[in-house]
Amino acid sequence: MQNIAEDKQTFIGPQPRSAALPEMATAVLIVDEGRQVEYVNASARELFLPVEPIGCTLTALFTSCGATGGDEVFAGVDSGVASTPVRLRLTDDRLLDCTLRPLSSGGFVLSMDDVTTYVRNAEMAERDALTGLANRKALRDRLVERLTNVARTGQATALLYIDLDRFKAVNDTLGHPIGDTLLRKVAERFKSATRDGDIVARLGGDEFAVIQSDTPQPAGAQALATRLVDLIGRAYAIDGHLLHIGASVGVAIAPIDGREPDVLLKNADLALYRAKAEGRGCYRMFAPEMAEHLPARRLLETDLRRALALKQMQLLYQPQYDLASNVIIGFEALIRWHHPTRGVVPPEEVIPLAEEIGIIGAIGEWVLRTACKQAAAWPVPVTIAVNLSPVQFRGGRLAETVTSALAQSQLDAHRLELEITEGALLNDTSDVLKTLNRLREVGVAVTMDDFGTGYSSLGYLQKFPFDKIKIDQCFVRDIDSHVERQAIFRAVTGLAAALRMKTIAEGVETEGELACVRAAGCDEVQGYLTGRPISAEATMALLASTCSAEAA
Repeated sequence: MQNIAEDKQTFIGPQPRSAALPEMATAVLIVDEGRQVEYVNASARELFLPVEPIGCTLTALFTSCGATGGDEVFAGVDSGVASTPVRLRLTDDRLLDCTLRPLSSGGFVLSMDDVTTYVRNAEMAERDALTGLANRKALRDRLVERLTNVARTGQATALLYIDLDRFKAVNDTLGHPIGDTLLRKVAERFKSATRDGDIVARLGGDEFAVIQSDTPQPAGAQALATRLVDLIGRAYAIDGHLLHIGASVGVAIAPIDGREPDVLLKNADLALYRAKAEGRGCYRMFAPEMAEHLPARRLLETDLRRALALKQMQLLYQPQYDLASNVIIGFEALIRWHHPTRGVVPPEEVIPLAEEIGIIGAIGEWVLRTACKQAAAWPVPVTIAVNLSPVQFRGGRLAETVTSALAQSQLDAHRLELEITEGALLNDTSDVLKTLNRLREVGVAVTMDDFGTGYSSLGYLQKFPFDKIKIDQCFVRDIDSHVERQAIFRAVTGLAAALRMKTIAEGVETEGELACVRAAGCDEVQGYLTGRPISAEATMALLASTCSAEAA
């Protein structure tokens, strides 16, 4: 706008240089030293409709359209100094970038560009489309700004990394529409737990982050992390489902844990890894020694990918007893990973890691085929129970995999029991029900595993006629000294009996627990009291001795 005119007369008079002004898309106003408008072009007149700008003061004109942010323009007129671009916001949320420049003959030219579309598009580029939160790019940009302020003032800023626990199971089983709804509800809880000055971002999938400034640290970050773990861990009601997820949080604080964006991001991630490794549903503050464990974690992931090919996996078998006859009626297959340097890695580490890195399908199929093959050679035709991950239901090939394993091993289908968690039944789609019914048609039994935990809805028992319910060990542990657990246990066994389903109690470790589950009407048990997991060879020997004892 510097060359629009050299003086006021150029704008007002009929000279050729002023002919372009009425056609300019930029709104142009000429004001005198008293802030009164003397000239407007067509764009400016349209901008302020229905008010006629000429003769109005800038103050009155801006007030008529509810413009905010005009103080710098007024100050420029009063001081006779050109202003840097100033952004005005109108009541209809339009945004105008205004530039004021003095004229040599007196007065000022004020140009006003509508930048609403540009600004909105820029904001959308920094927003997560699903939740409306900031995206990864916006988080990094804001982090750079906050760290610049940290370097200037020394005031600490906290970065919190958050992963949702068990979200993947919901998304895999219920489907993406409900998963998306859940993410939007989580985003709302983030907003309610944070302040206006905090930056909340969704980084993708079930990963979130928060930048927290202007509060004493580390107390502020610890309080926020505690709120997030509690708030996000509360139940969600979506489309008739009561969903339970959790949150793990890692915290890094600048400048103590890093002054550069990449360093702070990496350290918050390391703290998050520690929170997940120590049981999830908690927060951990970054500590320098955490950096030593990250290479080990990456190496463990690589080793797990190779474990099947290197034949490091082994199946153990835990006996299951019929309480009426006190004889072994089956075994459950349990996976063990024999790591070359770490020794035996327990399943509570193997399974979550396999799910996280996307190889649970391959491991699950190996378990199924190996268990069928080994069980087919047993001298007594007892059952073999194999756990399935909800992920194995994806792709529509589970029934084919099971029938292939049975055919290859020549195991009688009636001897195979497939244990599925309640989460696998969340997705009440025709494909899942079709798979389950196909398995039942070939003679395979289906057990609901870990009953009473997770999503815990009696409605799941209506979705599929289970052969058996496995009551989770949390209801078995110390049941002989907890009246409430005894009542819950009796209710489950009574319900199962009414539905013509058998019950099995897992985790029985004491005589008192065994007596209680027997008295409550449970059909079967497994646990350390009746038998620890044993190798395939030991299983063969145990069954052979059973045959000998019966023969004698």
